[in-house]
This record gives sequence, structure tokens and C-alpha cells, in this order.
Amino acid sequence: MKEKNDSMKMGKTELYINEVLSTKGAMFFSVIDPVDYPSNADAIKTAKAVSNGGADAILLGGSTGAQGELLDDTAKEIKEEIDVPLIVFPGNIATITKHADAIYFMSLLNARNPYWITHAQMLSAPIIRSMSIEPLPVGYIVVYPGGTVGWVGDVNFVPREKPKIAAALALAGEYLGNRIILTDAGSNPRLQNSGPIPKEMIRAVKSVITVPYIVAGGVATEKDLADAYSSGADIVQIGTAFENAQNASKKARLFSAVAKEEGRKKLRKQ
Repeated sequence: MKEKNDSMKMGKTELYINEVLSTKGAMFFSVIDPVDYPSNADAIKTAKAVSNGGADAILLGGSTGAQGELLDDTAKEIKEEIDVPLIVFPGNIATITKHADAIYFMSLLNARNPYWITHAQMLSAPIIRSMSIEPLPVGYIVVYPGGTVGWVGDVNFVPREKPKIAAALALAGEYLGNRIILTDAGSNPRLQNSGPIPKEMIRAVKSVITVPYIVAGGVATEKDLADAYSSGADIVQIGTAFENAQNASKKARLFSAVAKEEGRKKLRKQ
């Protein structure tokens, strides 16, 4: 009965995510931050290439600057070029556009400032409702080094060597009603002598939650991607690797192949 009631609450995008995970075992999302591209046209071109290469969804947004006319124009044009869901990855209450299918309605669970836990959500909820954008209830956890999102979100970083802290935050997020959990090391964590979320942390988080688990930050190679899935990630979201790729479509095809293979392995274990 609970499963039926939960599915009744879900919108089209969330149902799609759960259906793909149940049939394929794994997904990968691409993050497009238009501020990080030389031009709006480059951001749109990359989104189209990655979608054609096999990404299961395109995320649009960033911690700073991706808002207003830039966000609206980029979202509208990307939406016309892709066949998968377009999901807003918001940096604040201004990072909302009616041209998206859905939005990560995130609570930053380890923020020091309650603005990022409930206040921004209160301010944005009426806007999201008025635009008829599907909210995806995401419990968001930032792991050291955290990049720009860590600075903007005034985060009490989860230490990389403390997987139990991440697991406890994730479990609390699920208990609070979040139907998706996301751990994020931030953009370019390797620049701070770090890297993707540690495998031990991914395993610890996955071991305590029952909802879809997204891993983000620092995944740059096929090995990084395979390690994340084999450790327990259901979805991996990738941004910088596509910004730096000479052939984004080719890289997406390689990543898609890894997701399919690791997904098959997951399903065989069930």
C-alpha cells in the first residue's frame, strides 16, 4: 500500500527515473552550467551531443550566475534539442525556469545556514507550483572539498574519511521524506588534491537508504564511473568531464556503455 501511495505522489520525471532504474539498474545524468561555457551556443551544443550519446537526463544550472534570461533561453533551446528530461539543478531561488520538466527541490542537509535547509525552499515553492514544474525531493549532502557549492551553501563538509557521517545524513534525509539522496564533492575536486566521492562512503550511504542514490563530483573517467556504480551509486551525474571533452557525444557513449554494463551487473545481483 505504501508503494502505491508513494507512486501516486510522483510526477512524470520521478516515475521515469524509478522505471529506468528498475529495468536497467543504473543511469547517468549530464550537468550543463551555461556560465562555464564560452557561449550559450556551446552549452546547448554539448547538451544535445551528450543526450544523443546516451545520457538519461540533462541537468541545467549552477551555483552562481545561471539564472534569468540566460537560464530561460538555454533551457528553452536545450529542451527543443533533446528527448530526455531536462531537470533544473538550482543554485538559489532565482535558478528556476518554466522551460524545464522538473527541478531538484533540494534541502542541503549539512548546511550551517538554515536558509539552505528550509528557507530557500519556502521562498521558491510557490514559484515552482505556479510554473507547473515537477519538484524532485532531493536530500543534498556536500562532501569535502565541495567546490563552489560548498562556499555558497555555507557547508559543514562531510570529511572524506568519515563515511558514517554521510550515511547518517543520508538516512536522516530519507526519514525526512526525501525520495532521492545526492552526495556531491563539488566541481573539479581533483584541483584540490581530492577526487570523486570515496568508494567506502558510497557503500556506506547505499547500505542505509532505500531511495535512488545519486553520486556527483569529480567523475572524469570510465573507471571513476564504474567504481561509483559498483560501490552503490544508482545514478552518477557528470559535468566538467563534458565541458573539457573534445567530442562530448563520444564520451557520453563511452559513459553510457559503462552505465549499461554496471546496471546489468546490479540487476543480476538482485
